[in-house]
Amino acid sequence: MSDKTGGPAFPATNHHGHKLEGMTLRDYFAAKAMPATMAEFDDGWKQHAYESETFLQWAAERAYAMADAMLKAREK
Repeated sequence: MSDKTGGPAFPATNHHGHKLEGMTLRDYFAAKAMPATMAEFDDGWKQHAYESETFLQWAAERAYAMADAMLKAREK
């Protein structure tokens, strides 16, 4: 894979013939991984933990780490 983003997740062409790339495959994988990342902390965490910038940054980084692993697995 030459593009570390995995390229477009849902490439399409509109009725005028313009390419529509939309989100990258990496972004799509990260979005799909996010619910599992957040679910890890559903038990025992208070609502304010989800509002913490530190927690949110950690969760986003973890989701993208999973996306990167998924892209790497596709290369095999």
